[in-house]
Amino acid sequence: MAEDAKPLLIKRYASRRLYNTETSDYVTLEDIASFIRDGREVQIIDLKSGDDLTRQYLLQIVAEHESRGESVLPVDVLTDLVRSYTTNAQSVVPQFLAASFQMLREGQSKLLEGFPGMPNPMASMPGFDALQKQQQAFMKMMMGGWKDAGEDTDAAQAETGTNETDDRNDLKAIKKQLADLQSKLSRL
Repeated sequence: MAEDAKPLLIKRYASRRLYNTETSDYVTLEDIASFIRDGREVQIIDLKSGDDLTRQYLLQIVAEHESRGESVLPVDVLTDLVRSYTTNAQSVVPQFLAASFQMLREGQSKLLEGFPGMPNPMASMPGFDALQKQQQAFMKMMMGGWKDAGEDTDAAQAETGTNETDDRNDLKAIKKQLADLQSKLSRL
């Protein structure tokens, strides 16, 4: 258990081969993706320079999955990410993405644990409502292809009194707020 708490150290040799220091064998990008899916944190270090290459390899894993048709990121999100590198919004985007994915993880954990009614400690964060609506729209999009998800969504909508039109309007409002924020940031 203590070993799972620290990241799995992967060393990249000059030959660009990746070496798992725990099992003393070479691994592929797909092996690293599998470790991560299993809940393991990884750290990839260049053996010669000592540079941390984790971000570079994680982006490569995402790019490979996207190129194989396992699309998770919509084109408009990718476009906005590219734009964020050329604007002053780049300082806001990492925090926004981190908060969004944290909410996603917390929501998934609550569903898996069976405690959907627990209060969220992030509820007091400024902009939480808009972020939560965006997360709900994202989850709805992600769950769209699952057969049982439609039934759950219908039941949730009946409970909360929401419908698809409200969700679309909320998503449009969130996109407009984000565009306005990007515009303001680029003027600074």
